[in-house]
Amino acid sequence: MLKVGLTGGIGAGKSEVSRLLASYGAVLIDADEIAREVVEPGTPGLAAVVGAFGPGVLTPEGTLDRPRLGAIVFADAERLARLNAIVHPLVGARSAELEAAAGPDAVVVHDVPLLTENGLAPLYDLVVVVDAAPETQLDRLVRQRGMTESDARARMAAQATREQRRAVADVVIDNDGPLEALEPQVRRVWAELSERARR
Repeated sequence: MLKVGLTGGIGAGKSEVSRLLASYGAVLIDADEIAREVVEPGTPGLAAVVGAFGPGVLTPEGTLDRPRLGAIVFADAERLARLNAIVHPLVGARSAELEAAAGPDAVVVHDVPLLTENGLAPLYDLVVVVDAAPETQLDRLVRQRGMTESDARARMAAQATREQRRAVADVVIDNDGPLEALEPQVRRVWAELSERARR
């Protein structure tokens, strides 16, 4: 089994890379998806988040109001750390379960947005960073995701710098260009990962 950590700043295109890798045969473990799963209604995770941040972070239906919680934590490093202390251990436990279920020759790709920030690089055999210039990230967040520029900048500022991410990378995928330029790069990386998993 080859354990790969995949990361990149918000708007860098990491989700597209993980989608492509999964389409080639990688076992994808998506930390964001698991982070949503562990705070679904009725979970101990959601109860802990409400205990820490109050019932105002719930929608009228009783689900987590992500935009509201995001507005609270991304503007305050202490509150963000508090949220991470609740969610990260739950995500880690679920990720370990999914990894244990993968086959011995599998390429297991852990899609981890905050890999650099949380010092998780040593947990993986290899770290792949999807890289884009900050201007590109900002443009994508405003144009494609409909964020305000100030919201986008706050999200970017809450993450590691481009240099910090590149410093932990074994492989860098450049995603400053159009989508067509991304696919051949990801295919080459997949060939390399598959080869390593077979060794």
